[in-house]
Amino acid sequence: MTAYLRTGEEIYEESFRIIRAETNLARFPADVSRAVVRMVHAAGATDIADDVAFTPGVVAAANAALRAGAPIFCDSSMVATGIIRSRLPRDNDVVCHIKDPALAEVAAAKGITKTMAAVDLWLPRLEGAVVAVGNAPTALFRLLEIVGETGVKPAAVIGIPVGFVGAAESKEALVANPFGLDYLVVRGRRGGSAMTVAAVNAIASTDELTNTSRQD
Repeated sequence: MTAYLRTGEEIYEESFRIIRAETNLARFPADVSRAVVRMVHAAGATDIADDVAFTPGVVAAANAALRAGAPIFCDSSMVATGIIRSRLPRDNDVVCHIKDPALAEVAAAKGITKTMAAVDLWLPRLEGAVVAVGNAPTALFRLLEIVGETGVKPAAVIGIPVGFVGAAESKEALVANPFGLDYLVVRGRRGGSAMTVAAVNAIASTDELTNTSRQD
């Protein structure tokens, strides 16, 4: 039988060693690099790093927001469920409204997606929050509309929706945003909840191999 690694720590260490050996991380600041390594790990594809676009201060901005107790707004239940609560420094709220039974009626009345209707509910606490979009491009588009309409700005946007309709375009809109938003995206059609969750968990962690939170 083939020999194989048996402990989680050994597997993580070897995985991250391989990722760093096979991935071009030179253009990333150290804190962004750690998040990208986790995103590559979640995707199982080292070329993901080539499509990452970011603002240099995105990880620092997200960390500061989390340490200040800011909520994390998620577009999907998969993103919200995947965020490891033990890594969050202030027992931060992880908010996802997508299962709200009233959303379907609101969305139908407005002629929008349920996700867009859910994003509208973020507004009262959106200022200084961390946003994690890992599924719906319409969530990212609506977020940018709200920021433009109200001037309310989240501290950082992890914007990695996936799909063939609107995903690439919504991420390009975030990259080109005129509001000064800090962001981390994977350009193109690729994305998804796994990479989004990996980025958030990496940003919130002090140790790559553990669930240690950022307690200062």
